[in-house]
Amino acid sequence: MDWLSSWYPQPGCPRPSVLICLLILTTSFLTYPMLRTIGLQLHSAITGSYVSGTHSVVFVNCPNEQIAKDIARAVLDKKLAASVNILPQAASLYFWKGEIEEATEILLLIKTKTSKVFMLSSYVRLVHPFEIPEVFSLPMDQGDVQYLKWLEEGMEED
Repeated sequence: MDWLSSWYPQPGCPRPSVLICLLILTTSFLTYPMLRTIGLQLHSAITGSYVSGTHSVVFVNCPNEQIAKDIARAVLDKKLAASVNILPQAASLYFWKGEIEEATEILLLIKTKTSKVFMLSSYVRLVHPFEIPEVFSLPMDQGDVQYLKWLEEGMEED
């Protein structure tokens, strides 16, 4: 009878097929971002068209121009982006610890692959002097194909 119990689970125990299905679902959920990126790259390579959302613009505020230049150079050196614009001073008003604050800030517009946004954000948080730097991204919907190809080439590893 023991060999029979190995084929039929005890009452209250999940069947092996249920466990396998749960494992497949969990694995699919965890690898979805990577699979989506690979699928988008494959689609783009085959059709020669741009897939919306493949690239993003990341916004980062900085307290002064020197810090903005330092962060921009570091991000480019690490191949986390292909291009960074440093926009001149902007007046900023914001809530900080329950008070309205006012400051002058420099804005970085960082062009990168959407797949690199998480690494870029993590790196900026490490090197940025603010306790909570402003780091957010917007996906690029459309763009000049040659420019977007240039962005890709600018982030290729050596």
